[in-house]
Amino acid sequence: MAAAQRVTTTTRERKKWQIDSKEIPADASVDTSHQQAATKLSLPFRGDVQGGMHPGRKLIIVAIVDPNPDKFYVALTCGRGARGDPPPDVALEVCVRFGARRQVLRRACVGGAWGRADAGVPFFPFIEGQPFKMEVWCESGGFRVFVDAQKLFDFQHRVAPLHLVDTLWIKGSIAVTKLG
Repeated sequence: MAAAQRVTTTTRERKKWQIDSKEIPADASVDTSHQQAATKLSLPFRGDVQGGMHPGRKLIIVAIVDPNPDKFYVALTCGRGARGDPPPDVALEVCVRFGARRQVLRRACVGGAWGRADAGVPFFPFIEGQPFKMEVWCESGGFRVFVDAQKLFDFQHRVAPLHLVDTLWIKGSIAVTKLG
């Protein structure tokens, strides 16, 4: 695939993530050694991806969907943002909606402008009250996302350079038990 491209969209109102920085440890980071203990992480979660993303890197999120979920978000960003606002560059935001909608939306934000959300997936893998394992693989042309070892979608890179994608955000109707 071609190098990362900037998305041209009309500027939309910035979304507020309302992350309470008091709940997030200052030294939070994603453990890529796969040896983190299986304990529930406090949500919302915001942690460093040490060394940033690069082709060949994989992030793993093991979580349990709440019994009565509304939605949850997983995002990879360039930096932490300020006062609950997302940073101006979000390489990948995944929004999983439950209820009648049952959607897996994904989009990116480049220079503060959100791109159009992609919605098509071959199946909806998230079940109320059940655990899941999400893997986000960074490849040269984009992110490839698997849930429970089944490919869910590909998402072309829109933010460059990749090593600047250094923060993982998680919030919503799930209980995270492991990050790797």
